[in-house]
Amino acid sequence: MSISDREPEKNSVEYPSKSWELSAIIAACIILLTPFVYTWRINASSELLPTTDVEFTGSASCRECHRDAYQKWQGSDHDKAMAEANSETVLGDFSNVSFTDPYTDRISRFFMDNGKYQVETEGPDGKPGIFTITHTFGVYPLQQYLIPFPDGKLQCLSIAWDVEKKAWYRLPPYDVVSHTDWLHWTRGGQTWNGMCAECHSTRLQKNYDMESNSYSTIWFEIDVGCEACHGPGSEHLKWAELPALGRSQLDDFGLVIPTSNVSADQHIMTCAPCHSRRYQLGDNQHKNEGLLDVMVPSLLTEDLYYPDGQIKDEVYVYGSFVQSKMYRHDVRCNDCHDPHTLKLHKKDNALCLQCHRASEYDTPQHHFHKTEYKGKPSEGYLCVKCHMPGRMYMGIDYRPDHSLRIPRPDLSKKLGTPNGCSTSDCHGDKPLDWTIEHYTKWYGETTKPHYGEILAAGREVEENIDQQLIALVNDELLPGIVRATALNLLRNYPGEKTAHTVSNALMSDDPLIRQTAIRLLNQTDEETLLKHVAPKLYDPVKAVRIEAASRLAGIPKEKLRKEDLPTMAATLDEYRTSMEYNADFAPQRYNLGNLENALGNYQNAIEYYLEAINIDDQFIPAKVNLAMGYNNIGKKEQAEQLLREVVTSHPQMHEVTYSLGLLLSESERYEEAAELLGRASDAMPQYSRARYNYGLALLKLKRWEDGAGALHQAILLEPEREEYFITLVNLYLNFRMNDHARALVEEVLALAPDHANAKELLRVMKEHQ
Repeated sequence: MSISDREPEKNSVEYPSKSWELSAIIAACIILLTPFVYTWRINASSELLPTTDVEFTGSASCRECHRDAYQKWQGSDHDKAMAEANSETVLGDFSNVSFTDPYTDRISRFFMDNGKYQVETEGPDGKPGIFTITHTFGVYPLQQYLIPFPDGKLQCLSIAWDVEKKAWYRLPPYDVVSHTDWLHWTRGGQTWNGMCAECHSTRLQKNYDMESNSYSTIWFEIDVGCEACHGPGSEHLKWAELPALGRSQLDDFGLVIPTSNVSADQHIMTCAPCHSRRYQLGDNQHKNEGLLDVMVPSLLTEDLYYPDGQIKDEVYVYGSFVQSKMYRHDVRCNDCHDPHTLKLHKKDNALCLQCHRASEYDTPQHHFHKTEYKGKPSEGYLCVKCHMPGRMYMGIDYRPDHSLRIPRPDLSKKLGTPNGCSTSDCHGDKPLDWTIEHYTKWYGETTKPHYGEILAAGREVEENIDQQLIALVNDELLPGIVRATALNLLRNYPGEKTAHTVSNALMSDDPLIRQTAIRLLNQTDEETLLKHVAPKLYDPVKAVRIEAASRLAGIPKEKLRKEDLPTMAATLDEYRTSMEYNADFAPQRYNLGNLENALGNYQNAIEYYLEAINIDDQFIPAKVNLAMGYNNIGKKEQAEQLLREVVTSHPQMHEVTYSLGLLLSESERYEEAAELLGRASDAMPQYSRARYNYGLALLKLKRWEDGAGALHQAILLEPEREEYFITLVNLYLNFRMNDHARALVEEVLALAPDHANAKELLRVMKEHQ
């Protein structure tokens, strides 16, 4: 007899009482979000900034002793990173010329008025206006222009000057056509203070005020000067001004950031705070700090990188370079680039032949290409063409991928990733199979596994890929950024193995892995958090300890050790300060909302979520958590409306579909809830909780057999979860289906031998045989 043919004993089936819960995926919606578009960072002043111990002295103070380095630096991209707009710095044509935007057909006019550089273009209200340009931004291959707005803002005009073609052109993203879009040149996505400034000036202080939504941004030097890399120079200058025999033995001659006789890692850390996709934890003090004390680099996420780690969006070198064999062999930035001119030390293959043997690598037997093809020069023999294929950013700025990888056209076929052979300026006109055929003929068939295959499967939440992701996390020969990315993907595979991997990752030597591990513990029980996360309040790395504090915020103070309370309070203040520093962006307002929610301050949380949406109305996590906030205070209709908006506009966000299903379940609308929960659990096959809640909704509809099937699927995904087992075995017993209950017990014990309830029930069953 099937369950469908039976009726339960009256009032005997126990259904776990469930209040509405957001999915682990949503709740894990990235406290300290990646950062995706937030990688850039007004200044109306170059006043001297106060410092506590050492002071900035300016690049000119270095010139007398370091003439060669100073002369190299002058005229470099760093020197010309930003400047006041004048006849010497402005490269664009302001002779009353017009430019028609090919994507909107809007006409802009560039002209001079009383010595000021002016542009007539679409303004913040969507109507034409005349704006004064006060600063240039960058120098090659394009130059942008900055326009002062109220509240201390400088806005980056979305029409730039192409230096080579000597013409105006429109910057991407090209789909921004409305003045209301966050990425319109007059809106927050193009505000210099938060998006660009920190890497184009020296000792910049952002000074964003949350209450007034205004800036008092100041810098010490308008461009990237000597002290941007070497740190404030007052102690070094004092030392240098002493007679030679009167100079004491100072570490690094009084320099704050040593750049000679340092490890490759230390050297790269000097460049990384700017040359990386990341989010900042505060102003760059230009001191000798660890990388994750200043910022947190982005992982190899789907929006930024291809699954094999090749560059996709604008990621600024660091994240790709640390994947390379060069990095693992202690190659550093200045092995290829002059640190002052920023130019390459040598041209063409001579640069690589500084380390690589010419007789082995600079030969047709290795690269199989000629310097000429059909009477025309060919560049196919160049190392960079195969090993550093690049992408075009900002419309005309070609940037090579610094992961310096061997081309893998086979992965291109499997994963849709780029390869050096199939670029537009090489063999992009040939079918991929043609490329694979020639590659195989030259180098043999490639069978070596690549972590990209596992990351790609993890992105798609393929079944049974969790063990391979765990293997990546535990492989200490792999780059840390790859291991942290694999760890992050395990969020879609909850279970005992993942929990064990996360707890081990908390002990990693790599702070990025530790920080990622803490983020995965978003909905963990209090006991686990107290055991594994509380010790991280004392982590020496800022990004790790503030993440720990945010995770512990919801635990009542009396459950923390008394000796931990002062550290917890101080570290939570660090977290708030870091979030408020970037509160001009939606993710940080959202994070502050999450913190208030954890502390039980639901109305404060709602206000932060609303502020995040006001900044960027396309920031979905804030909408989802706003719905949760509304639900917490009983505004269920508003919560449902928000979730339905997201489900309609982003049907691929299955975790939101799941959350809407849970909300409807709480409102006892089980037919609608079951449909949504079933859809979500099918789309997230590794997420056992979705399948479990789907089963509960089916039981509420008295679809006993379907409900039992869904519960059984949840148990197979996570057999160690006691509540899954208890719910289904209780269902069987109340339907007097003892044989089904016995079979379930044996099945669970085969999968999880230490399952306490299953062992006890089996013992009782044997006693009553």
